[in-house]
Amino acid sequence: MHSTALAKYKSELIQGIQAGISIAIGYFPVAIAFGLLAERTGLSIAETVMMSAIVFAGAAQYMSLSLIAAHVGAWEIIMTTFIVNIRHFLMSASLNEKVEKDSIWKKALYGFGVTDETYAVAAVRQEMVTAPYMFGLCSMAYSSWVINSGIGHIVGENLPAFLQESMGIALYALFIGLLVPSLKKHRKIIVLALLSAVINSVLLTTGRLSIGWSIALSSLFSSVVVECIFRKLEVQQDE
Repeated sequence: MHSTALAKYKSELIQGIQAGISIAIGYFPVAIAFGLLAERTGLSIAETVMMSAIVFAGAAQYMSLSLIAAHVGAWEIIMTTFIVNIRHFLMSASLNEKVEKDSIWKKALYGFGVTDETYAVAAVRQEMVTAPYMFGLCSMAYSSWVINSGIGHIVGENLPAFLQESMGIALYALFIGLLVPSLKKHRKIIVLALLSAVINSVLLTTGRLSIGWSIALSSLFSSVVVECIFRKLEVQQDE
């Protein structure tokens, strides 16, 4: 690599690392809590770290713990996780307009590290987003999430039994914390949450579907219905 190109590569990499420090700090408490809950759910430290390393999706991993605790099947967990993370298609497509032209394998590599937080940081960058910048940014977020998940599991193993039992509440507190701020700002999310809850309750009442498939199907169906309704309302308002 030419000296000038190498210097530019290092500069971009360092800028990405610096930009990722704040994300790494923010991931610390959430990853620790995930490790604690994973230990409480019955996952080994190897399974906990592997989940964070392979999945690398906070909300989906928290949701998976509750499904695992409910003895939901693997395919149902995979389907539900796919629905929860489908927004990544939109984020990646949007970010692709801002990144420099590069080889597919490089984009695929740092694309794995695109989360809500890394996307937000990269999207507001004034300059063109380069591959080394994304590598630095995503590596900080990724390493923080994976390492602290393991630390959380180790800490959880040494907690008193009554504290381990209480950690189950953190899962529900997390979802409430994520949902309430959105409910205050967007009517669509309120309708989506209510409709999904109603459909899920109906499906579970019939007893024909397991918890996992009920959650997956209710989420997918309610998302489609609510999007169609609000699109139609927007068209009518324009007219």
